[in-house]
Amino acid sequence: MKNQTAAAVTAPVVSGKQVPPHADLNLLRTFLVVYRSGSFTAAAPRLALSQPTVTAQIRALEQQTGRDLFTRLPRGVEPTPYAHELAGQIAGPLDALAGLEDGGSVAAPVHLAGPSELLCVRVLPALVPLVADGVQLRVAQGLPEPLLEEMRTGRHDLVITTRRPRGRALASVALADEEYLLVASPAWAERVAGQVEADDLCAALREIPMVTYAEDLPIVRRYWRTVFGKPLTTRAAVTVPNLYAVLSAVNAGAGVSVLPRSLCQEYLDDGRLMLLHEAEETPLNTLFLVQRPGSEANPDVIRVRDMLRSVARRW
Repeated sequence: MKNQTAAAVTAPVVSGKQVPPHADLNLLRTFLVVYRSGSFTAAAPRLALSQPTVTAQIRALEQQTGRDLFTRLPRGVEPTPYAHELAGQIAGPLDALAGLEDGGSVAAPVHLAGPSELLCVRVLPALVPLVADGVQLRVAQGLPEPLLEEMRTGRHDLVITTRRPRGRALASVALADEEYLLVASPAWAERVAGQVEADDLCAALREIPMVTYAEDLPIVRRYWRTVFGKPLTTRAAVTVPNLYAVLSAVNAGAGVSVLPRSLCQEYLDDGRLMLLHEAEETPLNTLFLVQRPGSEANPDVIRVRDMLRSVARRW
């Protein structure tokens, strides 16, 4: 049974040209991992090989096929049209062969990354049905630029980010708009009750401690500029590591802050937090879903991508 599968793998037909029957199965496996990883460097540990060995194997397969497989980029590689066709031909048989060798079907994990709060509140709960159906996830959190840089080296298949990547190497789609709200505990909300005019509200808020995750209060400053049309003059009273910590501190009564609706909606619904201002135009942060070139060879990446695009319409 294994031999029959191996034979099928070593002689696919791509664009009317058959891969040489003597093409080494190990070379095809290396090619597929590089194709899915997006770089020789990222593929090496997955293959338990050194990076020079991976490079040498790809060159050997290029010599056997007589075709270029990858275009070398400053960071990673880009599959050629021939490589896309070859991957489409061999992915199924190779994955099936891996399953036979391991006594069952083996699917490559989906490497997903994004902001920690969004992953916990929105993303992971939305992907539970796929996990129950056998999809494997490897999830990482971080800031936009480091995550996109890691994606370029092949570390991530999908990244959710608040910044659209520059250039054409990484494809992205707008996923959802995140709304930001000015909130405080009920006790502090009573202090500003009835202050509906912007000047009066801003004056009242100067008397309340400001909680933030960064000394320069980026989210709060943007809210003041967008909603009140004026610069923020308040300094941070409490700085904490992340938005989860901001939420915890504000909920405990430490002061006021601006938080994404996805993070604080549950607290607003049950009265633990109060909305301090109904803005006509609340600040929005667009979330983008970025996919690494070549990751579409893993069907589970497509399943995760499509699920996220579907559920994000309700965010």
